[in-house]
Amino acid sequence: MKQPDITPLTGILPAEPLLLMGAGPVPIHPDVAKANSIVINHLGPSMNQVIEGIRTSARYVFQAEDAYILGISGPASAAFEMVVTSLLWEGRSALVLVQGTFSARWAEMARRVGADVDELTNDGIKPPTVEQVEAALDKKKYDVILATHGETSSGVLLTDLAKISELAHRRGVLTAVDAVTTIGALEFNMNEWHIDAAIAGGQKALGSIPGFSIAAFSPLAWETVQSRTSSTPHWTLDARLAWAFWGEGKYHYTAPVPGTLATYEALKQIVDEGLENRFERHLEASRNVQLQVEKMGLELFAPEEFRLLSVVAITVPDNIDGDQLRHLMRENYGVEISGAFGHNIVRIGQMAEQTRTIRVNRALAALAGALDELGFKPD
Repeated sequence: MKQPDITPLTGILPAEPLLLMGAGPVPIHPDVAKANSIVINHLGPSMNQVIEGIRTSARYVFQAEDAYILGISGPASAAFEMVVTSLLWEGRSALVLVQGTFSARWAEMARRVGADVDELTNDGIKPPTVEQVEAALDKKKYDVILATHGETSSGVLLTDLAKISELAHRRGVLTAVDAVTTIGALEFNMNEWHIDAAIAGGQKALGSIPGFSIAAFSPLAWETVQSRTSSTPHWTLDARLAWAFWGEGKYHYTAPVPGTLATYEALKQIVDEGLENRFERHLEASRNVQLQVEKMGLELFAPEEFRLLSVVAITVPDNIDGDQLRHLMRENYGVEISGAFGHNIVRIGQMAEQTRTIRVNRALAALAGALDELGFKPD
C-alpha cells in the first residue's frame, strides 16, 4: 500500500479557534485544558487521590452524598448504556418519558437489552406531566422510569421531574435521568428528588471535555445492580466491574487519564464556585440571551413555562435557511451554534464557560450580523 498523504491539522482547523456556543461541546477553562494535557499512571496513589476527588466533587454536584459514582471512558451515550444495562434486562420493564431525540434514545437502548418498553409523550414539544405518569403507573407496573431533565434537541425542560421521581419512589419504581445539560447549570438534587440514577457528560454543563462521562447510582439502584444474576451485555460498561476501579482502586481497563484529570479540575471549579452562585450566573446569562434574542425580533421556540435555560432554542424566521445562518456565523464571525433535530430552530448553549459575558455578547453580535446579511433586519 502506498504511503498516504495526510493533511496536517493546521490545514484542517480554522486559523482562529471557533467560539463554541452551541449545545456542546463547550469552551473549556484554561486549567481544564491544562489538566487534559497531562498523562500519569492510571493506577497508584496519585490516581487514587484523583478518583476520590472526583467521587467527592460529583456527589456535591449531583447533590447525592451517598451515591455510587462511576466515571466512564466514553460520551454521555456510554453512560446511558451503563445505566440501562445495569437496571434493565429481559423480564423487566421501563416507562420512557419522550420529549425529543435524546429522551427517545433511552427507549431504543432499553429495547436492545430485552426490556419491555412503553413510551409516554405529550402534545407537541410539551414534556410529560406528573398526572400523565401517574395514569401510566396506574395501568401497569414498571421497574424503571427513564427520563431526560433537559431535552437538548428542542430546548425543553422536564419541569415535573422532582414530582415524577417522588411519585415513582412511593410506588417502588426506580427513576433514571439524563441530566447532561442540567447538572452543573440548573438545580438538580438527586437525593431530595429520589432519583436513583443520573448521568452527566463532560462536554456540556460540567465544563469539561467530550469523551468522559459520569454515572451516579443511589444505594437503592445499586442494590438492583448487585442483585442481577446474569451477565450484562457490555463488559466495559458493567457497573459492577467498573466499581473495582472507581470504588476500590483496582484495575478494570486503562482509564482515560487526561479526561479523568480534566474532569477532576472541572468539578473542582464547580465546588469552588458553589452551586448557588453557579446557578445564579447561568440564570442571569441565559435570561440575557433570551431577552436580546426577542429584542432582535426573533421568537424563542419553547414556551417559558418549560423552557430549558441551558440550551436556548430559537425559531428560524421564515425565508431564512437555518444552515446558511449557522454557516455565516461560523465563517464570517467565528462563532458556532447548533442546528436542529426535526425542528426549524437554531440553538445557543448557556453552559459553563459559555455564560461568560464576552462570549454571550460575541454570539449575539454574530447572530445579528448573520441575520442582517440574510435580509432579516434585527433591532
